[in-house]
Amino acid sequence: MEIDYVEYARIFKVLSDPKRLKIINMLSNGELCACKILEEFAITQPTLSHDMKLLSDIGLVIPRKEGKWTHYSLNADKMNEIYRTVGRLTVPDAFAAIVDCGCKEEEI
Repeated sequence: MEIDYVEYARIFKVLSDPKRLKIINMLSNGELCACKILEEFAITQPTLSHDMKLLSDIGLVIPRKEGKWTHYSLNADKMNEIYRTVGRLTVPDAFAAIVDCGCKEEEI
C-alpha cells in the first residue's frame, strides 16, 4: 500500500499541538463529553471546538451529539492505521518482522 505523504503530513501537523495530543490521551480511556475535555484546559469552548474539528477532520476522533453537548471517542481503526504507517516510515524492511509494527502486513 502506497503512503499518502500529503495526508500524513496533514495528520502530523494536527497532532503537533500539545493540547491535541493530551486530548488524544484523554480519549484513549474512553468517550468523553466536550465539557469534560474543556475542564482540563484554560481555553474557550470555541477554541476546543476548533481543535476537535481538526481531529475529526483527519478521522482520529468520532463526534456524537447528545443534547447541547458533543461526546468524542477515539477512532481505534485510524489510530492503528497511523501506528502502522509510522512503522512503515521509520522501520527498515529488514527489521519490520522483528519490531512487529504491522509494517509488512498490508503488503502481503
